[in-house]
Amino acid sequence: MTDPLDRARFHARQWLDALSTCPAGAQASAAELRAAFEGPLPETGRDAAAIIDDLAAKATPGLNANASGRFFAWVMAGSLPSATAADWLVSAWDQNVGLFSVAPAAAMIEEITGEWLKDLFDLPREASFAFTTGCQMAHVTALAAARHRVLANAGWNAEEDGLFGAPAIRVLTNRNRHGSVDSAIRYLGIGQSNIVDVDTGAMGDMLLDDLERKLSHYDGPIILCLNAADLNVGTFDDFAKLIPVAQAAGAWVHVDGAFGLFARVSERLRPLAEGIDLADSWATDGHKWLNVPYDCGIAFVRDTEAHRAAMALGAAYLSPSREARDPNDWNLELSRRARAIPVYAALQELGRQGVADMIDRCCDHCRALVSGIGSLPGARALNDPVLNQGLVRFERDGASKEENDAFTDEVIARVNASGEAFFSPTTWNGQRAMRISVVSWRTNEEDVARTIAAVKQALSDAGA
Repeated sequence: MTDPLDRARFHARQWLDALSTCPAGAQASAAELRAAFEGPLPETGRDAAAIIDDLAAKATPGLNANASGRFFAWVMAGSLPSATAADWLVSAWDQNVGLFSVAPAAAMIEEITGEWLKDLFDLPREASFAFTTGCQMAHVTALAAARHRVLANAGWNAEEDGLFGAPAIRVLTNRNRHGSVDSAIRYLGIGQSNIVDVDTGAMGDMLLDDLERKLSHYDGPIILCLNAADLNVGTFDDFAKLIPVAQAAGAWVHVDGAFGLFARVSERLRPLAEGIDLADSWATDGHKWLNVPYDCGIAFVRDTEAHRAAMALGAAYLSPSREARDPNDWNLELSRRARAIPVYAALQELGRQGVADMIDRCCDHCRALVSGIGSLPGARALNDPVLNQGLVRFERDGASKEENDAFTDEVIARVNASGEAFFSPTTWNGQRAMRISVVSWRTNEEDVARTIAAVKQALSDAGA
């Protein structure tokens, strides 16, 4: 085989076929990877197929197998077969989905897929949407719409007049928010100093009485950011109680639903997100729980006028469509890949029931992992998972908190070095812990049993 596309398919197939047996984490160090790839810029070209062979050979030791069923770090999944294949087509077709006239089929697929997602999550059907690189930019998109609306309500046009001299916007947030919300606030010029933490309960849910106090402290534009599943233990804010109070005070309510929005799809988990549809905007990821390739985020905005006012671009050389949706009216990027196509394929492969089954299955595996690992000598579960996120801490009898913090990190490192599973550490309520995040469609009962055995061995090797 001398065609580079054939070679790419060959190496991709090798990688995917090995996911059930290969180490869950990367095996090469930074120094080894630098040595493999560095060198002077080539003066002359090389054979394309040989380049692909070379890339695969050098990169494979430095790849995390986050698509495997034994990768539980951060919130990273793999990709469904149809989504992977569709993404290959996206690269081959190489469509720039800014305008319908530029990429008619891709723009239409995006239009249909956005409508399907609103149906899947049972969000307001009148809401607009945008496909972004990830939840980070979905926050930026949705909060740009929020900035437009709350300032317009205060008599200020942010798009025309900028932010110099504008009324200050207060952003009330859950203390346990993801850092991407802070980044979005900075990018939008609202300013970190205008973020106000609202107190939370023991498991990280926002307290209504403190929200009411904070709302009463501020006159002028307010945005409230809520959690649909916090990153460590999967806690949901009480949308049904918090959102009406905030909106009565004139606040725009935005929800970080990077993975937690998918609870809306499961019949048994849907009560966790009760009232989430009352919000004004929502952000989520496709490359997390929907298992499509990186990169894919989605923003939804109830106020379509505010969304379009914050995003739309007009120029003499552009040809806006009168018969279909133009993606650049809703998105920061004019040049962008057709990232909705893998989502379309994934929804076709799974259907509504398949998505629900995958969500439920991941949550069952998370509970089994937390319970199984937490019952090992030297281990302690820190939460009873309500979703797909769990925490476990490792401790030696008689050791200090600081010693057990270090012991927890040691056990995680031992498990990861074994290649049997891969976890990431965190600090929660002032103590180090191992995060267990289950989002892969591939994770099965054998992966769970194998992982528990690997942690048991790591504890034994560490002298627990």
